[in-house]
Amino acid sequence: MITFKAYNPPTDPMLDILYSDEDILILNKPSGLLSVPGKAEDMKDCLESRAQAAFTGARIVHRLDMETSGVIVMARHLDALRHLGRQFEDRKTEKTYEARVWGKVADYEGEIDLPLICDWPNRPKQMVCHERGKNAVTRYRVIAREADATRVALFPVTGRSHQLRVHMLSLGHPILGDNLYATGAAFEAAPRLQLHAKTLSFTHPETAELVSFAAPVPF
Repeated sequence: MITFKAYNPPTDPMLDILYSDEDILILNKPSGLLSVPGKAEDMKDCLESRAQAAFTGARIVHRLDMETSGVIVMARHLDALRHLGRQFEDRKTEKTYEARVWGKVADYEGEIDLPLICDWPNRPKQMVCHERGKNAVTRYRVIAREADATRVALFPVTGRSHQLRVHMLSLGHPILGDNLYATGAAFEAAPRLQLHAKTLSFTHPETAELVSFAAPVPF
């Protein structure tokens, strides 16, 4: 079991609202804030509880890792929750992430198709497992190459836990600042996990229109 430093989520701002209407709430989650409450009493502060304090009935639809920042959608009522939930389950949403990874990624673009499963003795870490793992697919494209790192756009086809982090690690390019999967210089190269949910597109649960939202990359 991995141990972590004390939970100290950012509070400025308490809630970064990108958009809201009677059906949906779009937020920009900061790195260091849980999407939902943790098990420990001192880990109850989270994006969901903050949203519910400001928007009655707000409900989580999907999650981002605590260290990951970026766009997240919440439902304002049960009908919206069901509608959005089906879209995520049926892979009808489109998500783009941006990351800085260790080293120089050789190929300009590619696809990673490696099944994942929980690394139980080292949970919450995940690992590649061809025998018992669940299907996981990520597409990537190089944006820019730096001296010791590469900035990439990541397009998850599936939505497994830690998928982007483990898939980039599998290429030999862990995400900078990753407290679970990066070590040595790759971990020390950034003060936080360099992974950001940049864009999210889905069908609006009330209007049936395709809507897209974006949050600027903070690193």
